[in-house]
Amino acid sequence: MITAIQIGLSILLLFGCFFILVGALGLVKLSTFFKRLHAPTKASTLGVGCVLVCSVCYHIFLGQDPQPRELLITVFLFITAPISAHMMAKAALSLLMETRPSLPGNEPAAEEQLPPPEPAREEEESATGNAR
Repeated sequence: MITAIQIGLSILLLFGCFFILVGALGLVKLSTFFKRLHAPTKASTLGVGCVLVCSVCYHIFLGQDPQPRELLITVFLFITAPISAHMMAKAALSLLMETRPSLPGNEPAAEEQLPPPEPAREEEESATGNAR
């Protein structure tokens, strides 16, 4: 029974290390920002989760209480990783203006590669006498 538990914990630790390695390689090798963002948030979260679960099970196997820091790390990881990935993706989408579709009625400006027209300002309206 003890050997089966040790083998199970070793396999869980190896799975965790494999997923951490896949996440790190994905961060380095993938081409675009969104692909690079996806690799560590998914694979590394699963990898670190497996390592922490293995650590908690190891302490239970030894007859010790699970350490609060391991449980807090696990909770913190599974809460913050998706939120931080979502925030980075939203920031990247707001900064990549050239990949967004053009506004309706702006096709001639897009063909000539002109910047979109700026909205009318109140100063210009008051100078022409069209104040609201």
